[in-house]
Amino acid sequence: MTDALKRLSDEGVAIWLDDLSRKRLNTGNLAELVQNKHVVGVTTNPTIFQKAIGGGDTSYDAQLRDLAVRKVTTDEAVRMITTSDVRDAADVLRPVYDASNGRDGRVSIEVDPRLAHETAATVAEAKQLWWLVDRPNVLIKIPATKAGLPAITEVIGKGISVNVTLIFSLERYRAVVDAYLTGLEQAKSKGLDLSAIESVASFFVSRVDTEIDKRLDKVGGDAKNLRSKAALANARLAYQAYEEVFGSVDGSTAPSARWKALEAAGANPQRPLWASTGVKDPALPDTLYVTELVAPGTVNTMPEATLEATGDHGVVTAGTITENYADAKSVMDAIAAAGVDYDDVVQVLEDEGVEKFEQSWNELLDTVTASLASFAAEK
Repeated sequence: MTDALKRLSDEGVAIWLDDLSRKRLNTGNLAELVQNKHVVGVTTNPTIFQKAIGGGDTSYDAQLRDLAVRKVTTDEAVRMITTSDVRDAADVLRPVYDASNGRDGRVSIEVDPRLAHETAATVAEAKQLWWLVDRPNVLIKIPATKAGLPAITEVIGKGISVNVTLIFSLERYRAVVDAYLTGLEQAKSKGLDLSAIESVASFFVSRVDTEIDKRLDKVGGDAKNLRSKAALANARLAYQAYEEVFGSVDGSTAPSARWKALEAAGANPQRPLWASTGVKDPALPDTLYVTELVAPGTVNTMPEATLEATGDHGVVTAGTITENYADAKSVMDAIAAAGVDYDDVVQVLEDEGVEKFEQSWNELLDTVTASLASFAAEK
């Protein structure tokens, strides 16, 4: 079952689970995935927490009852519940963190998505979450919005490890890398230990195909032959941009002078993380966004169904990114020639991503509000 997952790990791809719930923690399921399925990290987002807490899982009831007795606000209750799950998951993954010298064994928690366009509030929220979880192996998720970029720099500059989320465009990805390096430079100027700071840049995959395929279908004709090719091409070109800054493992691409100076001071590269890797189109192979994005120094965070599919029948080969740069550029050029506006696509995806997470967060707030009221009414 896990041969393909082991091969993926051996090729330098860190396997993270894109899910978390208290049931998964209490049943030992997360620990089992770590032990037997090569899972070395966990990512969460507002939608994941809404499904976990709003899905009728009674394992949250005791904490909700205590919070109701204390008459806390809904916002505080949500933070207490979500940070509790993340803290416990971080403890499960602590041995991985220790064994990898802090590279993996990480658990991500996102700032309130309603703050996506507010820099100062995002920084304040990130600091609060870092303090609340109080585990060295947590990553604070900050969206790669325009307001998020300076927040990333400031938070990294304070020595807080960050998962940059909702990256869709190559231009924005380069800006994220720059924000990370600037933050490291600020941390260095303060005398902070750069080796203790980790970061991943979450480049979203499947949603790119969903949006571009929809537009290709409208164009019709030969443009339809480009369906389901954009997401992989986009991600591969992002990895090429990564190598331009951090260098390639085989030495064919030298790191930038800026990065070499930071690396010499103990800094860690910001790894590309492939997110949204569950296939949306049932006509596509269910392991497409895993087996076609294999390269050293990357992370692939998968829903459990994708993890199981990869372990069951995934065929993992090396070089599925680095050997396809020319093809990736050709695909993106052809999509542009077909009349698909890439800049509009990625802006729509960013706006929708923020909106979806806000919606999930608001649904979560409604669920918790109702639960608090119910428990407060108990005699």
